[in-house]
Amino acid sequence: MTQGCAAPEQTIALPAGIDLSTQAVIQGVVSGTGTAYARLLDHSGEFTGEVVVSDEGIFRFFAAPGEWTVRIIAGGGVTKDIPAQARLGEVTQLAVAV
Repeated sequence: MTQGCAAPEQTIALPAGIDLSTQAVIQGVVSGTGTAYARLLDHSGEFTGEVVVSDEGIFRFFAAPGEWTVRIIAGGGVTKDIPAQARLGEVTQLAVAV
C-alpha cells in the first residue's frame, strides 16, 4: 500500500519534464543532521512552503523570481536561515551544514 501524497522523489537532478525557461528553482543539500525540514519564507519572512529533507539531505522549491529565505529546521532545536535569490531559468544551489 502506498502512503503519502505521492510527491516526486527528492534528488539533486531535476525531475523529467521540468522546463527551466519557465521556472525558478531553489534546491540544496543539508548535511550534519538526521530528519530535517526546509521551509521557504518570502522577502518579508512570511511562510510560503515546507518540505521534508530527503534521507540524502536534498530539498527543492519551485519559487517565483526574487529574494527568499530557506530555513532549515533540524532535531535538537537547530534552525538555520539561508538567503537565496531565485531567478527565472536558473537553479539556485545551496549547501547547508547544521
